[in-house]
Amino acid sequence: MLSLAAVSAGYGSFRALFDVSLDVEAGEAVGVIGPNGAGKTTMMRVISGLVPMDAGAMTFDGRSLDGLSAHRIVERGIAHVPENRRLFPRLTVEDNLRIGAFIPQARAKIAERMAWVYDLFPRLKERREQLAGTLSGGEQQMCAIGRALMSGPKLLLMDEPSAGLAPLVVQQVFDLVRRIRAEGLTVLIVEQNVQQVLEVVDRAYLLEVGRIHLAGSSAELKNNDLIRRSYMGL
Repeated sequence: MLSLAAVSAGYGSFRALFDVSLDVEAGEAVGVIGPNGAGKTTMMRVISGLVPMDAGAMTFDGRSLDGLSAHRIVERGIAHVPENRRLFPRLTVEDNLRIGAFIPQARAKIAERMAWVYDLFPRLKERREQLAGTLSGGEQQMCAIGRALMSGPKLLLMDEPSAGLAPLVVQQVFDLVRRIRAEGLTVLIVEQNVQQVLEVVDRAYLLEVGRIHLAGSSAELKNNDLIRRSYMGL
């Protein structure tokens, strides 16, 4: 479904990614783990068209994404739940969700998609007239995920969904990931909480200092000595 081949990218003279290659197959949940500053968010922004590639190639459903603007990538079927959620705090929950359906094919099905999101996240329906900025951290994450789902994506990108949340809420967020997977969506998730994310993904990549250093099934990475020692404290 999604393929990155030797992708390099950065900001001006600073390079954050070096020859990164990864694949996500339809129906999979794939994780990218690694320390803060490893380049994980940059990689997600490259996939979303927010940061241009310096080198390499990127395809989705067999078609090139190279040089496409961010809204064209959404139209292709990729939606991004950004780090720190990035909601519009002075708009209601429902208005935030409507913004997620800005592409023409989603606008045509806005009532259907809204009903689906409210079915997936009943708490959002209860809070639909509430300002997004007044929601709890976990509710804001639900709203950010719901907003991304409003475009009807084939692939959902999730950037650090547990960041800044209390441990109990973190567990709720990963339960949300399981529910999204049960709906048949393909998920690529970037996460520092290695132990939790390896419980919900099929495969994962270790990204360190802008390079892929390790890849394997979730079971293989859970049992890898480097991962256990450096990222799980075991």
